[in-house]
Amino acid sequence: MRYEYVTGNIAVAEASMTAGLKFYAGYPITPSSDIFEYLARELPKRGGHVVQFEDEIASINAAIGASWTCAKSMTATSGPGFSLMLEALSLAVITETPLVVVYVMRTGPSTGVPTRSGQYDVLQATYGFHGGLVIPVLAPSTPQEAYDLTIRAFNVSEELRTPAILLSDAVVAHTYGKVAIRERGEVEVVDRAKPSVPPESYRPYDPLDGIAPPMACFGEGYNVLVESLTHDEKGYYAPRTDAQRRLMWRLYRKVVESAERLFDYSAAYLDDCEFALVSYGPTALSARVAAKLLREEGYRACLVKLRTLFPLYEKGVRELLRGVGKVFVVENNVGLYFRELRGVLRDKEVISVPLIDLDVPPPQEIAGVVKEWL
Repeated sequence: MRYEYVTGNIAVAEASMTAGLKFYAGYPITPSSDIFEYLARELPKRGGHVVQFEDEIASINAAIGASWTCAKSMTATSGPGFSLMLEALSLAVITETPLVVVYVMRTGPSTGVPTRSGQYDVLQATYGFHGGLVIPVLAPSTPQEAYDLTIRAFNVSEELRTPAILLSDAVVAHTYGKVAIRERGEVEVVDRAKPSVPPESYRPYDPLDGIAPPMACFGEGYNVLVESLTHDEKGYYAPRTDAQRRLMWRLYRKVVESAERLFDYSAAYLDDCEFALVSYGPTALSARVAAKLLREEGYRACLVKLRTLFPLYEKGVRELLRGVGKVFVVENNVGLYFRELRGVLRDKEVISVPLIDLDVPPPQEIAGVVKEWL
């Protein structure tokens, strides 16, 4: 293990190589471009490949193809690029293709402010593609968390055979911090399950007794079918209600029923709390300072920072906040994740604190809004 003073984007790039990244497909877009630039220099030194494609559509499709050759694959983008990737993301979901997409959010819709930050795309990250399913979304708030959660995103993707999103933003991307960088033997790295049956007995979409089907890759002697149509366990097109039900429920449950294992958070002052500030990403760092300021004024405030945004572990969130009367959801957007938590915490007063800032909302502003409500 070594320590380096790097930005969140460089931490992501380093972590991806620790996790076993072998193929990066990209198209430059602020504020994610330096992930691409760093990997273009460093990944070939470790036996990997980096390719710039003509656009984001080609990039994610190339990453999907590379994953089917058993190469751990990744791409990175921001809002406009992610919008272009959504059709292919749906393809990765139904074909159960392991893939990591680093989504570095910028400000607002369309071009917005490319070099500044926001949390406007939190719902798009898991709900943006068509098909009505859920994919894992992990949200770092510091360069160290960007490193740790990138490795976790790869592990989750491989274990569940699903695309996984690392949801960063411009603040995390370009903030420097001390990061513990580990070698592959110093951190848990999960690789996808491989078939244990002979090729003639292999069914590409049969999970057997596991969470996700073992995955044979092209060139290994198995009959590999990458089928985007509704398919049965053999991978054959099956336009039948029974096949559709089995496939959709399995794709849904393998992610949602993993919510407890994926649930990740940190908290401050939770053992002495009347009301909680709940936040994520770098806004949560500001919210923690706001909770401290409120406590100094005699308010019994606490902070819960969520690192796993989807799948939302509803039971865990309710248990975490069981002794709290009010919940303030602090975000740098118009109050998007508040909508998720409001449905989960139906027995509490859940209040949106939507503070729009080009960087991170100041702690004093967060504390001021909370005091107005109180």
